[in-house]
Amino acid sequence: GASWRGLAEEAPRAYKDIDAVVRASEGAGLCRRVARLVPLGVVKG
Repeated sequence: GASWRGLAEEAPRAYKDIDAVVRASEGAGLCRRVARLVPLGVVKG
C-alpha cells in the first residue's frame, strides 16, 4: 500500500530541475546535450 514516505519520494519537489542539472553539467564540461526526450509513461515495480 501507499505510505507517506513513498508519497514524499514521488512528490514533484523531490526531483531537481533537469534543465538546470543539464546546464550545470554542460557548463562544467561533464557532458554534451545531444537530445531532449519526453517520457511517455512510468513503470514501477
